Amino acid sequence: MTNVAIYGAAGRMGQRLVALTIETDGLNLVGAIEQAGHPLLGKDAGVIAGVGEVGVYLSDQVPNNAQVVVDFSVPEATRALLGQCVTTGAGMVVGTTGLTTDDHATLDEAANTIAVLQAPNMSLGVNLLFALAGQVAKKLGDDYDIEIVEAHHRFKKDAPSGTALGIAEAICEATGKDINADVVHGRQGDDTTRQRGQIGMHALRMGDTVGQHSAIYSTLGERIELTHVASNRDIFARGALTAAAWLADQPAGRYGMANVLDL
Repeated sequence: MTNVAIYGAAGRMGQRLVALTIETDGLNLVGAIEQAGHPLLGKDAGVIAGVGEVGVYLSDQVPNNAQVVVDFSVPEATRALLGQCVTTGAGMVVGTTGLTTDDHATLDEAANTIAVLQAPNMSLGVNLLFALAGQVAKKLGDDYDIEIVEAHHRFKKDAPSGTALGIAEAICEATGKDINADVVHGRQGDDTTRQRGQIGMHALRMGDTVGQHSAIYSTLGERIELTHVASNRDIFARGALTAAAWLADQPAGRYGMANVLDL
């Protein structure tokens, strides 16, 4: 049995994580956490999540018996959580997007003490897409133009999505490209002729789209498309909980979903 705490437990994703933790065999909900001053502190996490009383109350502290904390929040909240996890020894599954280079360096440092699994997307299918996107790009080479297109709901703040950047990173790693030099974000102007070896990146924001990501490879005469479509957010929560169960048995270190999937 893995003792799991959920950070951001009163949020939309946090509530689903609470509900799914309760119903998943092998997982034990021991903590539901929000930032200090949250108006729902002290309330039953199950009631907040709409699944009835579970005897775990919203707190601003990581419980000492938590083996793993699952975090879907915002970068500033993740920064605050990290110190608590290092102090208690709880591993972290980090699904927060928009992390900076400094944030990743801080996670690297924490991984000397605790197990840290961070991924731009917790979906098992998306992480398989990362692996395939790199393999296809390496096999086809620069004779094939590569475009990455992502779509999300109108309320998403950051662009491109962490998942789209994950696809780009996988392609760059497989082909030896530089994500800063070779990725072009959108196109505008009188002369936007595609340069050989470029990777195009495009973000769409529309309606209630949960998430759609495509890696497109095109040359004269044919096109290959790898596409993942999320129809609800539970895929991210379930993937994160799969990662939490796996991480509980790992030593201190920095991990990704590829480790969980043995890719």
